Amino acid sequence: MGERIWLDVPFAEKEAAKAAGARWDPAEKRWYAPRAGMESLRPWAALPEVPELLPGEDRAFGSGLFVDLVPSTCWFTNVRSCTAPRDWERLRRMITRRAGGRCEICGAAPEANSRRRLEAHERWHYDEAERVQTLRRLICLCDACHTVTHFGLAQVRGVEEEAGRQLCAVTGMSAAEAEEHVAAAFELWSRRSRVEWSLDLSMLTEAGITLRTPPEAEQRPDIAARELGSGAAEGPRRFG
Repeated sequence: MGERIWLDVPFAEKEAAKAAGARWDPAEKRWYAPRAGMESLRPWAALPEVPELLPGEDRAFGSGLFVDLVPSTCWFTNVRSCTAPRDWERLRRMITRRAGGRCEICGAAPEANSRRRLEAHERWHYDEAERVQTLRRLICLCDACHTVTHFGLAQVRGVEEEAGRQLCAVTGMSAAEAEEHVAAAFELWSRRSRVEWSLDLSMLTEAGITLRTPPEAEQRPDIAARELGSGAAEGPRRFG
């Protein structure tokens, strides 16, 4: 078998790519062209790989499992919202590959017979004096650990008990310690949500990733209510 002609196919476009002749490599978890010169697959021709260490990235920043709530004034400015689907696919693939296909916190790997999967998560630095939210790291998390980080979203989705158990299991916190940790995270979220933050994604642009404009700040509460339910715009509830 010759070298694969890889494609960059966003998840939302997989059926279109498949209909155009793309094939799936289950070992690599990636789509490819079965032969060269297929014009129907040109829209998904692979771009250069993203470097495994992004410019200015600190892979020690934000280590461990903790509740990492995004201020409401920053909702829908995450990396996935600010990049084209093909660029997000390139980033997601790099993040998973460099983590060895495992969660960088608990070490879990995807399981074919379960719903466990790997996801990308951002670690942000908030400069409160300058009011700048800066991307410092991209980390590979299993969905269980990722749910803990977005504890407010876990509450909206009714899975806060599962998230609480995961937090305790991974960190060794008692239930009381976990409740205190979550409450402190909500207090920080509340304070940061009173600030309009400037977004610094230079870690991506310096790696050749093209950004797209996120929704305006005044639009985000309505988007949250529409996509996540009316309670989302009100913010997280306390644990327990």
